[in-house]
Amino acid sequence: MATQRRSPSLSGPEPGKVSPRNTELPPPNGNASEKKTPGIRPAGESGRSGIHPLHFLAICFRSSNKVSASVNILWPLVPVAIALRYALTDTVPHHLVIFITSYLAMVPCANLIGFAGQELARKVPHVFGVLIETTIGSIVEIILFMILLSRDLFQVIQAAILGSILATMLLCLGLCFFVGGLKTDVQSFSETVSEAGSGLLLTAGFGLAIPTIFRRSLAGGSLTDEELATKGLNISRIIAILLFISYLVFVWFQARTHHGLYEDIFEEDERIDDDRHRDMRKAKLTLTESLLALVISVGLVTVIALSLVEQIHNMVTDRHISDAFMGLILVPLVEKAAEHLTAIDEAWDNQMNFALAHVLGATLQTALFNGPLVVIVGWGLHKPMGMEFELFDIAMLILAIITVGNFLRDQKSNYLEGFLCVIVYIAIAVAAYNYPNPQPHGAGAGAGGEGATTTGGGGH
Repeated sequence: MATQRRSPSLSGPEPGKVSPRNTELPPPNGNASEKKTPGIRPAGESGRSGIHPLHFLAICFRSSNKVSASVNILWPLVPVAIALRYALTDTVPHHLVIFITSYLAMVPCANLIGFAGQELARKVPHVFGVLIETTIGSIVEIILFMILLSRDLFQVIQAAILGSILATMLLCLGLCFFVGGLKTDVQSFSETVSEAGSGLLLTAGFGLAIPTIFRRSLAGGSLTDEELATKGLNISRIIAILLFISYLVFVWFQARTHHGLYEDIFEEDERIDDDRHRDMRKAKLTLTESLLALVISVGLVTVIALSLVEQIHNMVTDRHISDAFMGLILVPLVEKAAEHLTAIDEAWDNQMNFALAHVLGATLQTALFNGPLVVIVGWGLHKPMGMEFELFDIAMLILAIITVGNFLRDQKSNYLEGFLCVIVYIAIAVAAYNYPNPQPHGAGAGAGGEGATTTGGGGH
């Protein structure tokens, strides 16, 4: 992130409007004779083809900005974490060592996934680039959810779904507002991006709350616990399908029917990027190298996620960490690290529409796609994975959506609003740390048959 002189157009253009500006840029990588690849945007042109190992390693290590590059100092922990998983014995002190090393080793791997996604996104039109980057950024989350599902850690998954939404919506957005506000007094963003995102967030929050409210309302009534659990699970699965469809319609809206409007907005953000000339000159990965980086990072994330998930139950039982804190705070922070760094860097560069698109896109990806996906997969595997959340979790989600919606309403942001979002997130983290487990054995609770009464914490 560069500290250049403040741009004269700090507040940005009117939402959705494209202001006249000199758009002449230096050629990619600063070379007028660079090779041009058909179908690749100039911003993503590497001037090379194939794989060049030294260039590949150097570009990946430099990453997209200084903050992301600093995360790469954790790469030595990756082989250490993998080795410790097999070398250490099954004792309480070793559980903590394996968990900490795996947790930290996940960060550079997730960062590489995010960087590979960025490099791919540069090579395609803006709207598709944002969608690709958001989807690739969620790979870590999907992998973790599926591994947790295979271990029947349903309560951790449920907490992690809402925790991921809260971390992105409050912590990441708050840091974007705060960091951007330190450089620019007031930043503006498009009503198109904020209104569509706010509406979908309310829809997602409403849908996620229905199974919990249903079960809470009928608890202690004429239905037996088994009947109530079965009905609640069926409702969760139907809601999951509806939310999944909502996400597909949103993608179609953004990428097809209204892509021109979003394209204009993102192009204007590129014009006011404080670091645009420097970014155009930076060395970039080829398409092949981007895909290779993605394959390597996904493989490493999968291996380390296995080690991390294996230790969650031990951390809950040995160290008395609550499921709420593990799912709401610890898991989302590591799985969303790359997306958070990307959005914060964009806010620093006064690209608030890009930053907001990444924040809202990642939030909606979890609420409307990743969360429903794990419920549907669990259904296929005959696992009682539902969306009956703890009342505390769902209350925090609804309040957070209302809070963020109010901050987005005027299409302007400053560091105070960002600071308040972060404070709200910290307050939720403190409450989650002190929240007791609803089941005697913590993270292991929730396993059972198709009609089990432990489909979630909502009924206890």
